Amino acid sequence: MGMDLGKLRQHLDGLDDELLRLVAKRQEIVAAIGEVKRCAGRSIRDFRRERAVLDRGRRIARHHALDPALAESVLQLLIASSLTRQEHERVTRTAPGQGRRALVIGAGGNMGGWFVRFLAAQGYRVEGTDPRETASPDMDWVANWETSPLEQDLILVAVPLADMGVILRRLSERHPRGVVVEIASIKAPLRSDLKILQNAGLRVASLHPMFGPDVELLAGRHVLSLDFPGAESDTVANTLFGDTMAEVVTLPLAEHDRLMAYVLGLSHALNLVFATTLARSGAHAELLARLSSTTFDAQLDVTAAVVAENPHLYFEIQHSNPEGEGMWQALSATIGDLHHTVEKADEVAFTRFMQEGLAYFDQRRRYHPSIPAEQQETT
Repeated sequence: MGMDLGKLRQHLDGLDDELLRLVAKRQEIVAAIGEVKRCAGRSIRDFRRERAVLDRGRRIARHHALDPALAESVLQLLIASSLTRQEHERVTRTAPGQGRRALVIGAGGNMGGWFVRFLAAQGYRVEGTDPRETASPDMDWVANWETSPLEQDLILVAVPLADMGVILRRLSERHPRGVVVEIASIKAPLRSDLKILQNAGLRVASLHPMFGPDVELLAGRHVLSLDFPGAESDTVANTLFGDTMAEVVTLPLAEHDRLMAYVLGLSHALNLVFATTLARSGAHAELLARLSSTTFDAQLDVTAAVVAENPHLYFEIQHSNPEGEGMWQALSATIGDLHHTVEKADEVAFTRFMQEGLAYFDQRRRYHPSIPAEQQETT
């Protein structure tokens, strides 16, 4: 007879211990590689090297009769972890905020808390203020910013849009010496307030981080830098994110909300419609919960993440965007056209729908490839 179940599990535990020991050793080497890259002025990410690691992993997996897809998945997780460590250590070692102070207004919120940690990692002495007083080892607490000296080099405002304008106007009355940075998701309601700040002689920057507070690795993420006369948005964005793998994209302030109507408004709306339609499916709901398909499961994953977000923020993004009406009209018209096509059994028109969508993604890949050129060459 073979080994009993208990002994087999003990053997498996030993292998898991060894695997994790090797992962820890790998991370030590990753840290050393990151330091060599930093000293040589090289980029953190090397797509050719990543492709080579994955291809080699697949070859070794086949040699050991292991599923190559499993090997690639494991290595992708290790690569992501390696990049995260190298990015964090580069930000910490470069320390662009060393000797500087930052105040985060709204430090108790999700994005405010993210910026507290991010700025602290860059060497800033971070101070935070928020009605929801939250202790944090990464910052000193400011009970009332309106009566504090406001001598910080950077004042980042991370509050709901409904409160943002009021705070910006109050800052214009206080004349802080540091640059004032707002990170709202919709900009039109704030354009006059930004002008008030500038007229008061303040330095101003408008950013929009296109990621949420759970993000650790900034590779593939974007930070929008909103350009308008006299703005310091690019300077601030490149100072804060220059040592990360985030891509800073400069946009005219006037174009921001029109684009966000589709990037945020449309994507949120479609997922909310999907979730609510399922929730209202009545007697089918229980059976639907037990079924799956490749497309259905993928859509469920995205939708589950959307409906778990802050509903007040998502409402704000929809309601406060003056450019949103055009998106809603386009969405309603497209749904109506698709419904009409199916209702009339017009297979030719239905095929055109899919071809039009495919053509859009082909065009998107040409203008902004989802895989960088360096990696495309090796795939």
